[in-house]
Amino acid sequence: MNLSEQTWIAGAPHGPDARRVLNIEVFFDFICPWCLIGKRNLDTAVSRFAGLRPDVEVWVQWRPQQLLPFTPLGGMPYQAFYRDRLGSAEAVAARRAQVQQAGRAAGIEFAFDRIDVLPNTAAAHGLVDFAASRGGEGRRAALIDRLFTAYFLGGGNIGDDAVLERLGRECGLESGGLKDHLAHARRQADPTGSGVSMAATQVNGVPHFVFGPGASLSGAHSPQALVDAMAFVVQN
Repeated sequence: MNLSEQTWIAGAPHGPDARRVLNIEVFFDFICPWCLIGKRNLDTAVSRFAGLRPDVEVWVQWRPQQLLPFTPLGGMPYQAFYRDRLGSAEAVAARRAQVQQAGRAAGIEFAFDRIDVLPNTAAAHGLVDFAASRGGEGRRAALIDRLFTAYFLGGGNIGDDAVLERLGRECGLESGGLKDHLAHARRQADPTGSGVSMAATQVNGVPHFVFGPGASLSGAHSPQALVDAMAFVVQN
């Protein structure tokens, strides 16, 4: 869906039990800890909003947005990457303390010290789409959460096919089809990242939430801020 299109569908219900639909687009990447915080906060917000507005059905659409598409397919050393990026071990520690504080408020205990590899996330995003084709949006959301937690809580290399296969099976994907998908994806992989489509040109960072025309939020906002945005779209 183009970001300029109206995402709040306010047409008349088609039956006595029909509900209106609020569509939320979420742009994310698996290497972004704020995206995991944003997902957990959105889960909380959707639950709260359902209690406030039972007449509205919320649909969440997950949009992949690779932050570092040029990452080698085998990944890069995680700890060294962030030391180089932020300039010192002290700067890395300060940034992580900030993220960990926000994570605890969302019920997340990040384990950055367990992560060895900064992965190329193309295969992980591709697996999410494959899961949705086999089990709908519920399976997509479940796998997204499992990939995030495997990476940020367990230190798993989610750019590795063996890890992706295991996580896919844990989310109910059939082993044979999963192996075929991963093998095909590996053959089609772009080692340069130059073929990555940046469809969301208006999105400069993740997480980014689009609720409708004139209603969007960037960053890991609180559940209440997300509820307020949802209510604003419904009321206007």
